[in-house]
Amino acid sequence: MSRPITTLTVLRTEQLTPHLVRVYLGDPGFDEFVPNGHTDAYVKLMFGTDEEPVVRTYTVRSVDDEKREIAIDFVVHGDEGIAGRWAASAQPGETVRLRGPGGAYAPRPDADWYLLAGDESAVPAISSAVEALPAGAVAQVFLEVAGPEDEVELSSAANLDVTWIHRGGGANEVGDDRAGDNAPIVAAVRAAQWLPGQPHVFIHGEAHAVMHGLRAYVRKERGVTAEWASISGYWRRGRTEEGFRVWKSDLAASESVG
Repeated sequence: MSRPITTLTVLRTEQLTPHLVRVYLGDPGFDEFVPNGHTDAYVKLMFGTDEEPVVRTYTVRSVDDEKREIAIDFVVHGDEGIAGRWAASAQPGETVRLRGPGGAYAPRPDADWYLLAGDESAVPAISSAVEALPAGAVAQVFLEVAGPEDEVELSSAANLDVTWIHRGGGANEVGDDRAGDNAPIVAAVRAAQWLPGQPHVFIHGEAHAVMHGLRAYVRKERGVTAEWASISGYWRRGRTEEGFRVWKSDLAASESVG
């Protein structure tokens, strides 16, 4: 059953980095939005007309019941895309419609350590995940962004070993020598020390780098079973979200046959 549509109002925006904008949303529909406890909670934002909306998927960065506001972070690259362009120019009082939240991941308390990796699109979910970790937890975090100006502060009571990886440009702007199998995050994760004990793995971002470059490493080479690993693409280089959905569906179909 499809989740109901919630209408929220832009309260304010905040430029976190040159390529990351946070939009705060509030009433009239705040009470209709029910958090699900997942640190990768996401919503389907709808732009355009009611008859033919353009849907884009974004992670919920935080929900503040006292302030009655929901924060969503958008990766912005000039006039590229629909949602990022909207976020960059959003004004207080504007409304936006969404469905959700969905989600499936939260750090398991019975893990011995945590491996979290992703690009800009995964920064909100990874930020939420490390905030949820208790004091004394051990986590290795790898985040690939354009450059040092796109780093954000991670808040956590856990013992974090954070590696920021700079690819030298936007994910859709660099050449093939810095993307896909050659994405710097792939080499960084594979070269990192693998800690003893049972890890809980969260790796999301550009689909080729994640699914082809890192999933096999974690699942096959390191032997992490599906119940201990959340590994999936958030987007696909060179494709719109509609094109990405088709690619993801085709991939799932081919894997089920194989």
